[in-house]
Amino acid sequence: MSAPDRLLQRSAAAGIGDIAEKVVNGKRLDRAEGLRLYGADLHAVGALANHVRERMHGDLAYFNVNQHVNYTNICNKLCRFCAFQRLPNQAGAYWMTPDEVAAKITAQLGEGVTEVHMVAGIHPKLEYSYYLDILRAAKRARPAIHIKAFTMVELDQIAKKARKPLAEVLPELIAAGLGSVPGGGAEVFSERVRQATYHLKISGDQWLETARTVHAAGLKSNCTMLHGHIETPEERIDHLDRLRLLQDETHGFQTYIPLSFHPDHSEMADVPGPTALDELRELAVGRLMLDNIPHIKAYWILMDVPVAQLALSYGADDVDGTVVEEKIYHEAGATTPQHVQRADLVQWIRDSGRIPVERDTLYNVVWSGDESVAKRGERAPVAV
Repeated sequence: MSAPDRLLQRSAAAGIGDIAEKVVNGKRLDRAEGLRLYGADLHAVGALANHVRERMHGDLAYFNVNQHVNYTNICNKLCRFCAFQRLPNQAGAYWMTPDEVAAKITAQLGEGVTEVHMVAGIHPKLEYSYYLDILRAAKRARPAIHIKAFTMVELDQIAKKARKPLAEVLPELIAAGLGSVPGGGAEVFSERVRQATYHLKISGDQWLETARTVHAAGLKSNCTMLHGHIETPEERIDHLDRLRLLQDETHGFQTYIPLSFHPDHSEMADVPGPTALDELRELAVGRLMLDNIPHIKAYWILMDVPVAQLALSYGADDVDGTVVEEKIYHEAGATTPQHVQRADLVQWIRDSGRIPVERDTLYNVVWSGDESVAKRGERAPVAV
């Protein structure tokens, strides 16, 4: 029996044989079919997602050598699930000067860092010039660095401070050093969830419109969903479908990252967070629904490393990077390390049975454990 036949047989036994036939034949799943994946046997769903993952990427698993700079934790959005935010003058509140941002970059000059990931709270008193200055400071400290910065929520604030449309602001940010945009701040697009947990932040429609503008400016971005709190499976599928529809239009999303809710130290500490099995299912459902987004990331900083390794067989093909001093999720109780060595990531991937590929932010190959990929040295292979 061939591998696809075994997959179809296993899927049929789990009650998703019709879904498996569509997946094997490269056909798009609809919302109702996506919803059924939340009630089906996890391992059957994972096997189906792994089929798609291997069709697109074979045994390759991507990582990069990066660092995080969270330039302020002062924020006026008061999201109930956030343990990172502080009010001005509250104990632990901070914001970095451009020189301090540069110092963070300079501290890693001895490492092979290719990307700095800069995200933060919404500090209402930071002026437009500040955002340009921290981009320029990062570039001065390390001219070759790729700056992935400013969630859609931050970009909305930056445009307000600039007092002009985002479409006019983005070329100025790009000239200052912005190279791409992360995917955070999407949370769950459901208006019900927004009103209950993050009502001061931009809506799902606004997040998507901001992403549309970012992509129109020629920038790639990631996309996310915060899962494992009060959202329903129906709301998750709606979120994924809206991401998929925008990707049909713009082709600007590189990677989807399901973000696990961490309840500790937040106003929602009484809500249990997702289990490891929930995390694996969310990755698998994302891979099966988002047929037009090339990469699915198992963000190891949110998971125990063994879960991230297992995720590479449940639809994920990327594990993020070396990170260095992640604050947002560690404030919420994440117990993973804040920094790993490149060699550790390589070994974790090999131990999972995959081939490690070091990429840059735009998925150009920097190094690969597969010599044929390393010799190509171009865009990581994708077949969507």
